[in-house]
This record gives sequence, structure tokens and C-alpha cells, in this order.
Amino acid sequence: MTTTDQPTRTTGAPGAEPTGRRRRLDRSTLTAGATAAAGGLLLAAAFPPLGWWPLAAVGPALLLVVLRRRRARAAFALGTVFGLAFFGPHLVWLTNLGPLPWAALTVIQALLLGGLSCAVPVLTRLPAWPLWAAAWWVAVEALRSRVPLGGFPWGRLAFSQADAPTLGWAAIGGAPAVSAVVALAAACLAAVLTTLPPAAPSATRRGRAVAATGLLAALAGCAAGAAFLPAAARSGDEQATVAVVQGNVPRGRTLEEQARVRQVAENHVAATRELAADIQAGRAPQPDLVLWPENATDRDPREDPTLRGPISQAAAEVGAPIVVGAILDGPGDRIRNASLLWDPETGPGPYYTKQHLVPFGEYIPARGLLGGFGDLQLIPRDFAPGEGPVRLDVGPVRLASSICYEVAYDGQVREAVRTGANLIAVPTNNATYMRDDNLAEPEQQLAMSRLRAVEHDRSVLHASTTGISAVIAPDGSVTAATGPWTREVLTATVPLRTDTTLATRLGAVPETGIALAAAAATALGVVRARRARRAAAEPAADSAAEPAADPNAPEPGTRHD
Repeated sequence: MTTTDQPTRTTGAPGAEPTGRRRRLDRSTLTAGATAAAGGLLLAAAFPPLGWWPLAAVGPALLLVVLRRRRARAAFALGTVFGLAFFGPHLVWLTNLGPLPWAALTVIQALLLGGLSCAVPVLTRLPAWPLWAAAWWVAVEALRSRVPLGGFPWGRLAFSQADAPTLGWAAIGGAPAVSAVVALAAACLAAVLTTLPPAAPSATRRGRAVAATGLLAALAGCAAGAAFLPAAARSGDEQATVAVVQGNVPRGRTLEEQARVRQVAENHVAATRELAADIQAGRAPQPDLVLWPENATDRDPREDPTLRGPISQAAAEVGAPIVVGAILDGPGDRIRNASLLWDPETGPGPYYTKQHLVPFGEYIPARGLLGGFGDLQLIPRDFAPGEGPVRLDVGPVRLASSICYEVAYDGQVREAVRTGANLIAVPTNNATYMRDDNLAEPEQQLAMSRLRAVEHDRSVLHASTTGISAVIAPDGSVTAATGPWTREVLTATVPLRTDTTLATRLGAVPETGIALAAAAATALGVVRARRARRAAAEPAADSAAEPAADPNAPEPGTRHD
């Protein structure tokens, strides 16, 4: 009689996995997917409109936890799930254009994140892996900001930190430095979570202590950012009085309705003339500069007498140059999105043309194929991009303009400031994305302007057609703001600073260095993984060369009575 000490196995077809193991794998896969989705949702909550900024470390930490020790195919799937759960809620304001643009951009960004997530498992096998995981996150953001179609920088960790102490790191290394500090905190949190039972029952006490110490150090680094915040005001600062005009637009429920309106320019003319009346009555200070938002005129005011006359009249009455957000005639049949300086005496002058155009908003890729679909028919002509920064000088003001979408791009804002600008303007038009009363898009964009203020130690004038317009101090604080769907004018005295931060001087160096470190670590991880596989294969090959075992020999664990 023969018995065994092993449990009885339940088998199916030849070569099939044991049913119990398959069930454990299914549960593990579902748990990992749910964890990745939860991480994406938590990260979305870190951004406006909720703005729960500490979750910017918690969400990515959950992703890193589930990516550890995974195969590339599983890492791709989990990264994609995380991306869908994050970008879906984060970009929900795009549904104002219809569900297809929202779904398409969400899926593209999620798939890109999923593909790049395949590098994480090899990084987490390296010593000090939280450092390399944090560098990987910054590299992912750098790539997303450049491809496809010029990139889409929305959703960078740095843009969730406008109210956090980590914001001060922007003055040291720009948005990449802020993202790096937050990502390091996330990676250290993931290291702690992966050393706790039951995730790692064999983890040593020393390993847990090292992980906990790393997390505390990373959190201290986040808090240390507060020490680098520029001062909101300094004695000796040169100052200027400015006015930000929010003329409001008709609250159309569809793009067709908004495309038919012709009163946006009239609204801004009227608001500016009301400001002039307040100045004459002593209710408002005399400004050095008046800023209108993007698309305040939908035709070229230099050529259209129905616009030129009223704008000149408004500038003369207010007694200050106006920076007009205007659509200008461009080369051929194209047009320009511009910030046009309008002098009260000489009329239209120099202008800055937007460089980073919005795909499917300001130009249509493959127009011959896609231009006839849906709302894309409302974009009959492509915009022509600008070729570089243009500083607009008004008395003591040296103005750098970043039009709407451009505020998300590090290089555009930086190069504009490097012209010698002492004030930043962000004219924008958010009406298209606010028709359902969702303020996520204007609030997310305002957070970007706040980061730029700290990054370059400049005041920022954030001017919107219908909200949210704001005046931002160099420390990132909002000193004045409008509500949505209202006609309002903000007047303020702002510092004009000419010194440059370390971030302005370093430029892309921090981001490039971190991305190169991530690439080098990934290459090292791949090499080490291949060597480990070869080393594991050699004993197997040696055992295969040994004489075959006696088929009549008993199995291990078998005894004879």
C-alpha cells in the first residue's frame, strides 16, 4: 500500500493549471486592476475642482505597488487601467465638445501611460528603486508633453500642487522639480506598502525601517519647498497698476450658438468704457495697462472698422494701452491667435502670436480626412503658429504673453520671460468648456498660472472671457479673482521684477537630467534582468543533461508500507 504526504490535486485537461491556482491568479489580477483604478481616481481628486493635493502622492503609489514584479504585458494593462481612471475624470470638461473628443484623448493618454509602465517592473528590482521610479514619472510627463501632436501636458503632478508647500520647488527646477518631489514621495510610500504584511511577510525589520525612513525624508523634502517660495511683495519692487477685463460672452449651449455670436468684442469694449468712467469718478485707479482675454475679438480689428473704432475709443477713454486678444489675418487663408498691443494714440502695434496650437481646436491634423466630421466643420481655417516670443512693452511693463493652452508648456513661458519680461499675461477663453457649469478646466488652468508665478518670480495676469480671471502674486497666491459668467474688471498694483529664479536660468536642465537618469536606470534594469534569466537557465540546462530518472521510482514524499 502506497500513500503520499502531498494533498490530492484536482486536474482538468492535460497541461491545465490547477483550479485553485487559477482562482488565486484571477483574484490577484482583479485586485491589482482595482488597485490601479483606485490609484487613478485618487490622483484625479488631487487636481481641481476637488484639489485634494496630498492624494497626488497616494494615487501613483498604488500604481507602483501593483506594477512591482509584473511582466510587461500585465504592466501595460495595469498602467492603462490607471490612466483611464485618472484621465477620464480629470478631462471630463472635454465632454462639452462631445463624448468622442473626451473618450479619444482619455484613451490615447491612457495607452501611452500603459506602454511606458512596462519599464517600472525592471526599475523596481534595482537598489534604491524609489529614486528611479520617481525619475520615471518625470520622464513620462516629459514625453507626454511632447508627443503626439506636440504633446498634452495636462495632468502633470506639479499642476496639482498650487496650494501645497511643494509649490516652492518650482522656483528651483520648474514644474519637473515639483513633479519629481511628489513622485519621490509616492515611490517611497509604495516602498513602505510593499514591505508591510501581508504584502511582504518575509520582509525584514531593517527593510521596513529603511522604507519608512525614506518616506519620512521624502515628505520632509516636500515640506521644504515652502522655504523656496518667492515673497509676494518686497520693498524696493518697481510696481505697475493693471486692469484685467472679463467682458463675458453669451452662454450658448452649443458650439454653433457660440460660433454665431458677434458681441464678445462689444462686451469687452463696454466693460473697458465702464472702467474709464470709474477712473474718472475716482472709484478705480488709473492703470498703466489693460489686458483683454484671448478671442476678445473674432476678426482682425486692424482691418475691420466696426472693431477698430470702438477699441480705439475705449483705449482713449481709459487712457492706457490695451493688450487685445485678437484673431488676426495670417498668411494665405490662415489666421493668427494673438495678443495685440493697442495704443490709445497710435492704435494697433506689435503683437505676439500663439505658438502651441490646440489640435482639433485651432488646426485639424489630416484636415482632408477629418475636417468634415461633427464640430470640426466649425473650424474652416487652420491657425498659423507664431515663431517665437515677442515682448510687449508698455511704460514700465515688459509683458510676456502665454495664450491659454501655452501656460502648460514649460519652454514657452520660460522663453517669454527670458526676453526680459517683468510681468506675465495668460489671456484665455474657457467658455467652450464651461457650458455645463463645470469649472474644472478654468480652475486647472488657473493652477498652472499660479505655478508659473512661483517658477519665474513674476506676477501673473490671468484674463478669461468669462472666468476665472485673476491677479496672481509672485508667491502663487491669488490676490483678486472673478466669478464665472460675469462681467467684471480687476484692478491691482503688482510688482515688476527683473531678477531670475534658478528655474528660469536652468531651463530644461532638471527635466533632461532626470529623464536621462530614468532611461539609464531602465537600461541597467533590463541588462540585469537578462543576466538573471541566463543565470537561472544554466542550472536548468545542466539538469537536463543528467541521465533520465527511473520512471518506476517513487515520487518525492512517497513512502512504502
